[in-house]
Amino acid sequence: MGPTRPGAQPAGLADAFRAAFSAHPAGVAIVTASGPNGPAGITASSVISVSAEPPVLAVSITRGTESGAALLAGETLAVHLLTTANRRLAELFARPGSHRFGFDMDWYSAPTGEPIIRGVGTVLRCKPLDRMPAGTGVVLAAQVLQVLDGGSFAPALVYQRRMYYALDAWSTLRPRS
Repeated sequence: MGPTRPGAQPAGLADAFRAAFSAHPAGVAIVTASGPNGPAGITASSVISVSAEPPVLAVSITRGTESGAALLAGETLAVHLLTTANRRLAELFARPGSHRFGFDMDWYSAPTGEPIIRGVGTVLRCKPLDRMPAGTGVVLAAQVLQVLDGGSFAPALVYQRRMYYALDAWSTLRPRS
């Protein structure tokens, strides 16, 4: 195998990377913002805690979609941490072109404009701090302004190998004796 040119990816690296992260479980969230054409939102399994003081999180948003553009341009956004009661919502917001804010969904516009979905685990109202282009996405760092109880006490929703799972007390690994 010969050397690769600078910046080039070895054959199969992208596939190996996808497989590695497919096997790595992640919490599931819906990120929403008020866009020029109304409320916008996406399902994300790339939300991470960055800092507790001040509270900062980061999320990766794919460029080139209407929802992604609205989230990246928003002055504020809401990150909804999902529970197993929200699987249908996770699937809806992950499907391109789906009608996401219909009459059958329990949501409202916060006084500051963000669409807030009721019945989730926790809602984090945020103000974007920085946007860093990264490959096909943009990493958005945001300061948490407010933490809201979303109303659901079901176990956390987790995504792994293109499937949803519950994360609850049954999945706890007990300490070794």
